[in-house]
Amino acid sequence: MSAASPTPTSLRVALLGGGTVGTEVVRLLTADSSDFSARVGVPIQLSAVAVRDLSKPRPGIPSSLLTDDALAVATSGADIVVEVMGGIEPARSLILAAMAAGSSVVTANKALLAEDGASLYEAARKFGVDLYFEAAVAGAIPLIRPLRESLAGDQVSKVMGIVNGTTNFMLTRMDEDGADYAEVFDEANALGYLESDPTLDVGGHDAAAKAAIIAELAFHTRVTIDDVYCEGITQVTSTDIKAAQDMGFVIKLLAVAERTDAGVIVRVHPAMVPRDHPLASVRLSFNAVFIEAESAGQMMFYGRGAGGAPTASAVLGDLVAAARNRLSGGQGPGESTYLDLPVLGIGEAQTRYYVNLDVADKPGVLASIASAFAENGVSIQVVRQDGHGDEAGLIVRTHKASDQSLRQTIDALSKLDTVRRVLGVMRVEGEPGA
Repeated sequence: MSAASPTPTSLRVALLGGGTVGTEVVRLLTADSSDFSARVGVPIQLSAVAVRDLSKPRPGIPSSLLTDDALAVATSGADIVVEVMGGIEPARSLILAAMAAGSSVVTANKALLAEDGASLYEAARKFGVDLYFEAAVAGAIPLIRPLRESLAGDQVSKVMGIVNGTTNFMLTRMDEDGADYAEVFDEANALGYLESDPTLDVGGHDAAAKAAIIAELAFHTRVTIDDVYCEGITQVTSTDIKAAQDMGFVIKLLAVAERTDAGVIVRVHPAMVPRDHPLASVRLSFNAVFIEAESAGQMMFYGRGAGGAPTASAVLGDLVAAARNRLSGGQGPGESTYLDLPVLGIGEAQTRYYVNLDVADKPGVLASIASAFAENGVSIQVVRQDGHGDEAGLIVRTHKASDQSLRQTIDALSKLDTVRRVLGVMRVEGEPGA
């Protein structure tokens, strides 16, 4: 719509997806229709809701709006198409069809944006429509807009966050209640927190998709999920939890995106965080993202990162923004990848580490272990001995070193006759009191 076009008397909105989030979007739009009309400037009319299965009950969605012809809905020429169906296909094809028909798009589809956001950005540019996706990362927490707009005049150096509520719930229970992994997995499943494919949560893949989106926005460089190092929480043990507690740390699954002199590194993995770091206090299913920028300094965004109502809140915020643009003839921000920085592998990441070793209780053990660290360029910060005899163990915490150097160190340690077994290795993130 050009600036000279007549101002419409209403705006039509169509939904692709009538699940938990879609139902909540319909409920809020219907219940607060007068408020939304006032915020936008004209009434919002919900024109259709596309679902896969018409026989499934959809309480809260008027039956007259329901259809299983998603393509017809996408190409109906609605002012705004909201996609909350998820998955790669047919969501990608439907979004592209909607844009080609002149519709702005609001989506919560993190997987699609992380895999092929470039094609969506390009279509939005080509057809002169908006692409908004606040709900794709961290639910109701306003994060995408600050990165795209509020911090556009600053240089972000690092983004580190808890962006998967399920794993944070599980790790909180392990830390606070002494539960083991199998127990908290079953509990999370019973509460409905886990995806239908649990590996998306516990394997870190959900967080990795969000990390890719965050990194692209923060560093103006195209990043896909294939660029993200991904490690889940399945190997986190009660021993690791206890060791973290003894050292004044808590274990969190972190998404970390950082800009170095050489390029951009994006990674998802469990990490020990000092208990006085702001992220350490984020409990249960809450999310939080900690940002470091050159001029703005440090800031943290905190709130509910998942669920129908929080996600719908973010969707509707985007809908209002897209609707206002529609009325004014303006357009929201597009893709910004002007820096085109190199995206580096995990081996280049500089981090501190915790290493738990089962060792033989005999003279020379510490000297041989210290030599293995030194020979691979890893400096030891703290060493603590636990037990004696057959129960002898060493816990080592290092200064910052490259991931590659640490891996070489672990290989060297595993070959020593003084080391019976490497029990655990974990990165340590965040400065105390940050």
